[in-house]
Amino acid sequence: MSKHSWRVVGLISGTSVDGIDGVVASIRGEGYNLQVEVLGGQTFDYAPSIRQQALAVGAGAAISMAELAALDEAIAQQFAQAAQALIDQYGPVDLIGSHGQTVFHRPLTAEPRSSTQLAYSLQLGRGDLIAALTQCPTVSNFRQADIAAGGEGAPLVPPVDLALLSHPSRTRCIQNIGGIGNVALLPPWPTPRQIPPKVLGWDTGPGNSLLDLAVAMFSDGQQTYDHNGAWAAQGTPHQSLVDHWLQHPYFLQLPPKSTGRELFGQDFLQQCLTEATAYSLTPADVLASLTELTALSIAQSYQTFLPQLPDEVLLCGGGSYNTYLIDRLRAHLPTVIIQSTTAAGVPADLKEALAFAVLAYWRQQAFPGNLPSVTGAHHALPLGDLYYPAAGDRHA
Repeated sequence: MSKHSWRVVGLISGTSVDGIDGVVASIRGEGYNLQVEVLGGQTFDYAPSIRQQALAVGAGAAISMAELAALDEAIAQQFAQAAQALIDQYGPVDLIGSHGQTVFHRPLTAEPRSSTQLAYSLQLGRGDLIAALTQCPTVSNFRQADIAAGGEGAPLVPPVDLALLSHPSRTRCIQNIGGIGNVALLPPWPTPRQIPPKVLGWDTGPGNSLLDLAVAMFSDGQQTYDHNGAWAAQGTPHQSLVDHWLQHPYFLQLPPKSTGRELFGQDFLQQCLTEATAYSLTPADVLASLTELTALSIAQSYQTFLPQLPDEVLLCGGGSYNTYLIDRLRAHLPTVIIQSTTAAGVPADLKEALAFAVLAYWRQQAFPGNLPSVTGAHHALPLGDLYYPAAGDRHA
């Protein structure tokens, strides 16, 4: 086991583009045998103009190459400012792991998978600029190596879940509910840990993406999300409409699979709203129905694609604070214990950022950061491009 700890910053902004989550962690160990201590973290707001442009590009708005380059650099500057704020508060770090901002994700859909077809995923926030601005070695572009190996480039968090959240005797599902939902099934891993168990994982479908867009529309831009699900809780889900939405081919597609706002974004929401007009639903009813879509898509995904239901589900991401959504999920998985990853020692609001701190740490160890059973890649390999600052310490 590594004899000294690395202090690593992890940064990510999810598909909801609701801010940059940052964490500082002390990490030591090798491979999956890690000791991780979260030193602190917070969410940093985007400048409103950058957030709006990133959302627009993610929704398919046309943009020139010059504008794309400027947005790439503006997002990198925001990420660098977030990293620097954490460094100023918690002290110097050895490494930064920056996921960046996803603005486009095209998964593989052809079966069987062809070696001549690759997925595509674009994250803005260039790592070389973050390294230059912070004077700290930075790892970014985490998805590209998995894609080059024939994978989806997503989900990337399950191997970190395996390292940090495996239980010696319980089967756990780690369910992230960000803009998009994704799950990792962790079989029991008895101690002393030796050969890792086979982890399954995939994107379950929409998390908060449709809800956030609908709330912004219904509130004329005054709200960006449904706090605690309070608005949706005032409505009644329209079950036949939800059942119709669940017939979308993505929900029936076999894992490994991934998705994004390209599929479950503004166009899909508009289709849902158009179909809802026939039932004279209130905004609360629509939000309740969209919440039910997220909850049922998760539950049915487990019932369809898992060998058996888990002993417990640990939630993370913004959706883990939506009490109405959690109530609906419990109603559909009544035999399963559902709680936050915080209860298992990993802060739910920082877990995704922490994952990219760990992935960056693994990159400097040359340890594989992907799981082929999850992404569909042909083999496991280290993830991310490592950039050094033009001057300063090059010890990473």
